[in-house]
Amino acid sequence: MSTELHGAHDQQWLTRLRTTLTTEFEAQTARLTELTADTGDPGEAHTRAALIAATRQSLAQIADALGRMADGGYGTCARCGTGIPSERLEVLPHARYCVPCQQRQG
Repeated sequence: MSTELHGAHDQQWLTRLRTTLTTEFEAQTARLTELTADTGDPGEAHTRAALIAATRQSLAQIADALGRMADGGYGTCARCGTGIPSERLEVLPHARYCVPCQQRQG
């Protein structure tokens, strides 16, 4: 995938991914609301805290991806500046790095 999207097909693809990310953001926000409101079993507090942390991280990744879409940086590796393959973005729409750079991240 090139770092700049051109043509109707690319714009439709980007719109579809934006919709997917927005829907996921809304679902994660609802989940976070439920998790933080739940005062259930005190024995589950550790598990709930881990779920809250994971949900917040997911929200941050999604918000970051939506921000990159808005500013035109979506689809470009944050480390090396090459284009992230569309196949990777289909599987992991909030990806910030190409696979080689992600592997170096550890």
